[in-house]
Amino acid sequence: MSEIDEDTQMELARLRAENEALKAKQSGQLRLQVSQKGAVSLYGIRRFPITFYAEEWETVLSMANEVQAFIKEHESELKRR
Repeated sequence: MSEIDEDTQMELARLRAENEALKAKQSGQLRLQVSQKGAVSLYGIRRFPITFYAEEWETVLSMANEVQAFIKEHESELKRR
């Protein structure tokens, strides 16, 4: 193998490893982003983002205690992934 081929192979291996590290880092990681329409999108829970406008998020977040109590009350009926 020539030196160019060897260098190319080494660079390709480095890029593949870097790509895999980036994929592993992103999977399961939650992040927020402002959508094109000015809403807040939450990425990392499902395949597609969960998007609400700010006042909708505020409404949902204000119900956090109720949601947690509901989940606890209905634990036997709920499925987890």
